[in-house]
Amino acid sequence: MGVKRINMGYFMATTIQRKQMQWCMNNGINISPFAHNTYEWYIDIEINGRKNRSPYLYKKVQVWEEIFNFYKYYYKKYGKNTI
Repeated sequence: MGVKRINMGYFMATTIQRKQMQWCMNNGINISPFAHNTYEWYIDIEINGRKNRSPYLYKKVQVWEEIFNFYKYYYKKYGKNTI
């Protein structure tokens, strides 16, 4: 039996988005997709060990856009534009 591939779509983060993500990760903020099924994902947000899951389901590509929107939000909230 082969492993079923899951297509989460293609998303290329910008340089700024990658820097915001790195700042968040370096400061205890981790954001990741959590599969509901092979076509929809929740978003998990963990801040200093405390995890929350989004109440919404996201489709492919949209999940990555939202993850990077969350990174931007938390960077602007706590990072004070340090990059």
